[in-house]
Amino acid sequence: MDKHNQQHQQQQQYKKFYLDWWRIRRSTIYGLIAAVALISLISFGVWYAMRNNWFLQEAITDVPKDAARILSFEGEVRITRASTRETIIVTKETYVAAGDTIQTQADGKAIVQMIDGSVYTVRPNSTVIIRNNTSIFGGANVRVSLDDGQLNVRTEQQPESAQNVVEMFDSETALKSQTDASFNADSQTSGAEIRITRGSVDTTVGGAKTTLSENEFASLNNGRITNKEQLLLPPKPTSPADAAQLVDNTGAGVSVGFTWQDDSTVPISGYYLQVSRSPIFAADAIMVDRSSLTTREFRLAGLAPGTYYWRIKSSSRSGQTSEWNPHWKFTVVRRGSSPAIDVGSWGVEPVGGNVYLISGRTQPGLLVRSQGNQVFAGPDGSFRLQISSPLSEVAVELSDDRGNRAGFVISLRNSRVLRKF
Repeated sequence: MDKHNQQHQQQQQYKKFYLDWWRIRRSTIYGLIAAVALISLISFGVWYAMRNNWFLQEAITDVPKDAARILSFEGEVRITRASTRETIIVTKETYVAAGDTIQTQADGKAIVQMIDGSVYTVRPNSTVIIRNNTSIFGGANVRVSLDDGQLNVRTEQQPESAQNVVEMFDSETALKSQTDASFNADSQTSGAEIRITRGSVDTTVGGAKTTLSENEFASLNNGRITNKEQLLLPPKPTSPADAAQLVDNTGAGVSVGFTWQDDSTVPISGYYLQVSRSPIFAADAIMVDRSSLTTREFRLAGLAPGTYYWRIKSSSRSGQTSEWNPHWKFTVVRRGSSPAIDVGSWGVEPVGGNVYLISGRTQPGLLVRSQGNQVFAGPDGSFRLQISSPLSEVAVELSDDRGNRAGFVISLRNSRVLRKF
């Protein structure tokens, strides 16, 4: 009987032990499930905050009333504040107020939206002063001064009370609604040019007003408008084709023939050709700088492997000069192959607005291109490239001097490679 009771007690203890053990295991499992759910919720919250740039410092703070906004920029752009005389280098989306000066360097460009909705594109090597940018009786008063360089202006539909004026030396040009205009000012000669591709403007010099309409050109010299005539269109490149690849079979370089067409009805006096290793045609990268070409062809021999850019413009017999055509590029490659191109340590740093810095690490010396910008990978293979894009992803292409290339589509939200091409 005692033995039977002892066995019964032992069985009860084991049962109790197993029950306690199961109770502990079950609570542990529930705790792990709760922890995983909490971590998942926090991770989703961090991802959502990063996706919506909650952690990114506001690009614009304490914006003065009626200030213009720099929507995007490339290269080095400087702003001199009229209120403090402080000069800053633009690294994020910011503003410009009345009296401020915008200066772009050789690789710089800025796109500015004024209070009336007009868009001003400040081209490289230009100086622009914001004279006024205020609201008046339901309209807007926009006035800027182009001291040097090139400025493109685009206006949309505007009320009658609105004013949009560009000053150059002793002239004032009032832009009308739905107008595209280009202004060039040379501070050394005090000469200026106006080109209208859409809409119309009224230019006043010395009290005399002249209207320029679509596809018209005029120059300003010695306080008066001269050479008002039909707009001279830039030539159209034909060869080498844009993005063409030329193979160096001998190792001694290739011979390239540049050709172009001219559909302009304005009598032409000559052409101006530039070939460069840089897409911004920096002075130290230009290989060919030939003006007064009288034929629509030019040959260049001995080009070594690499990427080249070329552009052309024309001059009329009256002295008018066209704009440069949008540059074309071509690549000279060696025969043979190189190891596959790959990239690691991708990174995307939001700068402000639609501007980002893309970084990574690959083979040294590779050319990295995206959104019209390019850099070369350094001796350690690292690179940093500034781009501007309103999208959530961007395509980045890498290439070497043998013609090998690799393309990656990168997420601007989390730096991940979405696909290759």
